[in-house]
Amino acid sequence: MCETAPHQTSAPAAAGEAAGSAADWVWVSWPGNPRVRAVFTTCAGGVSRGAYACSGPAGQDGLNLGSHVGDRPDDVAENRRRLRQALGGAQPRYLQQVHGVEVADLDRCPPDDAEPMADAACCTRPGLAATVLVADCLPVLFAAPGGRAVAAAHAGWRGLAGGVLEASLHAVCQRAGCAPAQVQAMLGPAIGPRAFEVGDEVRAAFVGQNAALACAFVPARRGKWLADIWLLARLRLQHAGMQPQRIGGGGWCTVSNPGRFFSYRRQTVTGRQAGCVWIV
Repeated sequence: MCETAPHQTSAPAAAGEAAGSAADWVWVSWPGNPRVRAVFTTCAGGVSRGAYACSGPAGQDGLNLGSHVGDRPDDVAENRRRLRQALGGAQPRYLQQVHGVEVADLDRCPPDDAEPMADAACCTRPGLAATVLVADCLPVLFAAPGGRAVAAAHAGWRGLAGGVLEASLHAVCQRAGCAPAQVQAMLGPAIGPRAFEVGDEVRAAFVGQNAALACAFVPARRGKWLADIWLLARLRLQHAGMQPQRIGGGGWCTVSNPGRFFSYRRQTVTGRQAGCVWIV
């Protein structure tokens, strides 16, 4: 039987903190952790067009932040400028994501360095935003107590099964000198459990490690399952020592919300939204 956490005040939650186009983004509040800021962007508020627009080919306002998906470089640059402005000057640090488990140490990356090849990033420096890009994969943001360290992780099913969330949690605890039970985490927009159809091999990759994860898979048709990526993330984080009441978020399906989120499964050629977390 799967156990999920009730909503409690120690879990981060969505909070409206912005005006203009950024008001559509998912801003995050961190109870008891006022030094930490975070946001999950949507497709709104940019200049990208065609397949990279907010509502497909007819739109002209897509905030595509991915430089590797075929969008015009000038449009991506303007979108990234707008994101930085919305973060109040905090500098997003992007990654070359490869569906792995590597965690980049942003404190040691010079400002002008190329994007690190990693699927998560951790930092302790104020004003530096750990950032991951997604379009159905799950972004997860972490905060240590007192804002001593933060991290962002990109969790597709391969990275999730491989341990990218556990690696990110370990990095935060190591940098902040805290225990997993003291860390807060926020799960962002991702492909929802009604849309995430996977094969037997995906289910086996999780259940083979921990039989308790079987409850996150519902039979769909022969050889296919509907997977709940948010539940998988919650259960793995709890197994790694996090308190369930400190894990918030989930519930925003990228596939079923074409006017708000980019979705690779829905559209294939599409933009990327971001999950960002930083210390003030």
